[in-house]
Parts: sequence; C-alpha cells; structure tokens
Amino acid sequence: MSGARRALRPRLTAVIAVTVAVAIAAAALGCWFIVQGQLMRQVDASLRHSGPPKDLDTAPIVETCGRPPPPDEWSRDFARPVQFVKADGTPCRAGRAGVRVTEVDTEVARTPGSLVIRDGVTEDGESVRVMTRNVGAGLAVSEWRGYGDVTDTLRVIAILLAGVATLGVAVAATAGTVIARTTLRPVENLTAAAEHIAQTEDLRVRIPVEGEDEIARLSRSFNAMTAALAAARERQQRLIADAGHELRTPLTSMRTNVDLLLRSAATGRELAPGAGHRLLVNVKAQLAELSDLVGDLLQLSRPVRAAGAAEVVGLHDVVEAALGRVRLRGGGSRFEADLREWYVHADEASLERAVVNLLDNAVKFGPPGGTITVRLAPTDAGTAELVVRDQGPGIPEEDLPHVFERFWRSPAARGMPGSGLGLAIVAQAVRDAGGTVELAGAPGGGTLARVRLPGSATPGRL
Repeated sequence: MSGARRALRPRLTAVIAVTVAVAIAAAALGCWFIVQGQLMRQVDASLRHSGPPKDLDTAPIVETCGRPPPPDEWSRDFARPVQFVKADGTPCRAGRAGVRVTEVDTEVARTPGSLVIRDGVTEDGESVRVMTRNVGAGLAVSEWRGYGDVTDTLRVIAILLAGVATLGVAVAATAGTVIARTTLRPVENLTAAAEHIAQTEDLRVRIPVEGEDEIARLSRSFNAMTAALAAARERQQRLIADAGHELRTPLTSMRTNVDLLLRSAATGRELAPGAGHRLLVNVKAQLAELSDLVGDLLQLSRPVRAAGAAEVVGLHDVVEAALGRVRLRGGGSRFEADLREWYVHADEASLERAVVNLLDNAVKFGPPGGTITVRLAPTDAGTAELVVRDQGPGIPEEDLPHVFERFWRSPAARGMPGSGLGLAIVAQAVRDAGGTVELAGAPGGGTLARVRLPGSATPGRL
C-alpha cells in the first residue's frame, strides 16, 4: 500500500470520528442547557407558589421595621424565611442573614403590583434565586432559594453526558475505521490495478465489481477503459503488422527494378530494347500504389473528424463531386444517378473520399462498360439512403462480415490493384458522420452498397 493510501484511511476515520464527536458534544451541550432551563423554571415556579398571601397585613411590618421582631412573626405566612424592602431600599430582616438589596428590589417596592425574579447573593455570599414582589404600602417582600439542588443535579447530568459522549466518540472511531476500510477497499483495488498497468503495461487487468454504487460505476468505467485501450493497442499492432506487410511488396519490387537499372548502368551492358522503359513504368506504378497506401493509412489514423470540424454538408453535392472524379477514370463505365437534396453534419473531405471509394469499387468489380446505379433519397426514419449498385459478380456471403476490416481482401480481389483499406475508410467516415453502411448481394447479380446518414432535406433544420 502506498503512502497516499495509508494516509487516506486514517484521514477518513478521523473525519468520521470528529464529525460524530462534534455532533454528540453539541447534543450533550444542548441537553444540558435544556435541563438547566427546566430546573430554573421549576425553582421560579416554586418561588411564585410560596409567595405572600393577598391579605397580608403590612402595618406591623412597617411599624417594627428596623427592630428585631420575634423570629416567626414575619415569616408565619411564608414557606421560607423572608426579607422586606422599603421604598427607600432599607431591608427589614427577622434577625437572620438576608439577601443583598439591589436597585431592582427598591424599584419593586415603589411600584404597586410589580414582581421580579432575579439571581442574587446572600449576606453570607451564597448564590440564590430571589423573587421580590410588591405587597403594598411602599413595601416589597423577597424570598430566595439556593442553587444547591440544581447545581448537584446539573453536575450529575454533566458527568452522565460526558460519559455518553466519550463512549459515542469511541464507537464512532471504531465505526469510522470499519467504514473506511470497507469503503476504500474498492479504491485500493482500483489503485493497485492502475499501478500494475503503469508498471507492466498489462491492459488485461480487470477489477472485480460489486454493487451499483459510485465505486462500482468507477470500477466498470475503469474496466471498460482498459478493455478499450487493449483493443486499440491490438488494432494498432495489427495495423502496423498489416501495413508493414503491404508496404513490403511494392518496396521489394521497386528495389529489384532499381537494382536492375543500376547494375545495367554500372556494367555498361544495356538492357533489352524496351526493358528499361518497362522497368521505369513498373517503378512508377509501384510508387503510385505506395502513395495510395500511405494516403489510406493516414486517413485511417486520423481521430474522429480530425480532417476538419463537422459542418452542414449537402450530401447530394458530395456525391455529385465524387461522380465527377470517378467518371474521369471510369474506364467506360456508365453512371445512372438520381440524387435528392439531403444535408448532414460531417467532414466534407472524408465523406467525399468514402463515396469515391464506393464508386471506385463499383467500377473495379463491374464489367467494362457496365452500368453503375447511384440513388440518394430520404427515408421515413429521418435519414437518407445512398445506394450504389454495380453489375459485377457480387460478394460471396461468407466474405460479407469481413469487407470493412482493414487490409482484408477477398480471394477473388487479391490479384487486383488496391490495399484493402478502401472500405475501412468508408466505414470510418460514415461512422464519424453518425450513419451506417452495409454491403449485400443485389437481386439479379452485382453488389449493393447502402449508406444511411441522419440529416434533413433543408439545411436550416440542422
């Protein structure tokens, strides 16, 4: 396992653990504040419940304020010890420690019917919850309750929540490790496969695919990519081997002819009358064959639409131009053409080359002076069909599956000029334009080539 992979799993585990820990801590803190608020509301409610009676007689309290009355005289109507506050802020206590008076308490004493609950501090320094209520005659009464019970309860709850949070983080870390290991296993397999391919260039490696998640889709895409690369490499190697074989024949023949000419010039012995001319004619023909072969190879080696950007092309114009070229070298063949307007998205040069190849094949395999029929018409499926028919011997059924393979030539055609790349170029050009092509035997003899291309009868609709 590489250093990058070793670092990814702990990072994923840490992210999961930290995320869960933050969530648990936030939940615990929220619970603590909720409980604290609820307990404080209960304290406030108990203070309200234990307040002075409505018919409290305040006259004796005002009269004796400042002198210590009997301990139970002021508190007999209250559940807890109390402290009275006069409008000038003077506290009246029943001989025991009270709470410290604030401006809030004085304001309540001055305001009839007012009530305030606040945090306060006793004379002994204890934090308490204080309720101060106006009882009339410029007098307020304060009751208080300590935080001891609330604090103890909150302390216990805090300890429990801390324990739960710690346990949750430990569980989250464990779960994160398991999840990271399970989740990253396909990624590790993918990385190992990529590293193996990088080191060995072995494109036969496949990754086991399980499930339908994103990792499974990535694994399928990786397998499809390596399969496509392996197929491309195989085609490249086959193309190189086939091209080397096809190039060897004209090169060997040219070398032999050139050697004969050089030997004749070196020895001073002239060749038989006409022999030198025939050798030069052969060399020229072999150069032309070699040039055609190189051109075909360059055409096939181009990526999709590399010869030019796709544009709106009139297929009928392309076929007409191809007919004009082939008529010049048709060898007496007659052409019957019926072309309807049809526009396609394609590279014009590649498409014209494909049509020329179909017409050249029709001329080559048809009888001298024979008729070649060319038809272009729209169909009901949003496509147009280009049909090229010759009057030749036709193609045997067993050869039809191979006609579009590179360098493939039927036994009957191996003695004729050509490289075996013409129909492969046709198939590539038609495929790049989004269409299909097929060859079949024609009724009554000959070969029927059908090219179907999507498009429109008017250029404005493309």
